[in-house]
Amino acid sequence: MLSARPEWLKPKAEGAGVERKIRWGVLATGGIAASFTQDLLGMPEDAEVVAVASRTLEGAKGFAERFGIPGAYGSWAELAEDGDVDVVYVATPHAAHRAAAGLCLEAGKPVLCEKPFTLNAREAQELVALARQRGVFLMEAMWTYCSPVVRRLVEVVAEGAIGEVRTVHADFGLVGPDDPGHRLRDPAAGGGALLDLGVYPVAFAQLLLGEPDRVQADALLSPEGVDLNTGMLLGWDSGATALLSCSIVADTPLTASVTGTAGRIEFPRGFFYPEGFTLFRDGRDPEEFRVEGRRDSMQHEAAEVMRCLRAGETESPLVPLDGTLAVMRTLDAVRDRVGVRYPGE
Repeated sequence: MLSARPEWLKPKAEGAGVERKIRWGVLATGGIAASFTQDLLGMPEDAEVVAVASRTLEGAKGFAERFGIPGAYGSWAELAEDGDVDVVYVATPHAAHRAAAGLCLEAGKPVLCEKPFTLNAREAQELVALARQRGVFLMEAMWTYCSPVVRRLVEVVAEGAIGEVRTVHADFGLVGPDDPGHRLRDPAAGGGALLDLGVYPVAFAQLLLGEPDRVQADALLSPEGVDLNTGMLLGWDSGATALLSCSIVADTPLTASVTGTAGRIEFPRGFFYPEGFTLFRDGRDPEEFRVEGRRDSMQHEAAEVMRCLRAGETESPLVPLDGTLAVMRTLDAVRDRVGVRYPGE
């Protein structure tokens, strides 16, 4: 979806032909917010962070002092209404994504919202509908989709290098906290392995195959009712399948592979922010694909947001909203199969 370039992004008369920096606001002050802010600070020619918001002014001021950010707010609404902020990065725990992103969209602010996009597909659809109604940019912060390596993977598969895709394998597991009060084990916070970690394998499979026609799943649940260890089998009418898993009780390989009728592609540990992949085809030597630079950088997704804003695009072709909605529907289906419900659903 395209719209005219906003007035606030057009070059000033004295700097004709020169794109000015995009001014970011950061909503939340946790670890992921810090990582993203640090990466934005590494793009001084393109971006600047001008404000941060937290539920407390003290927390916002501490974050602002840490990163040299001029503006600090003790409420989300103040950030959403700040006329000096061009786009907001929402980095709250995902149970608050619907409220935080919705507040910014209502104020006409473009939004980059962390993954998982929301708690469920209903909330995701509400945000997408709001953004489209208002003509405001919205994108899920799915850094995997913006990775140059993964973008090259899509090209290689589209070129027919491995024939028709038949199977996808991917896993994401770690040894998480034992504390039942931790957000990963708290149903009210959208806890469990699936939304925090399983979103990566599901998004990876759907990047290549689209939304599945069938979803099967099994899981180990905690006494609090969140999934600790989950296995998923996705099926497509084409005959393709995806075997995926996620865990917060086991350190899994964190690898992925894509197999087609004429070859396969393998990703090493850390497939969700890969440094490269290997293409195997019968009768040929393995081919290595690598990209220089930090593989875990969030700069790629930030750059895509800023490219879209300058081009007047309200949705990213790399992380399309329809794709985000499709992933959320699959996550809902998995939770339905294993019996995970969050308060209020």
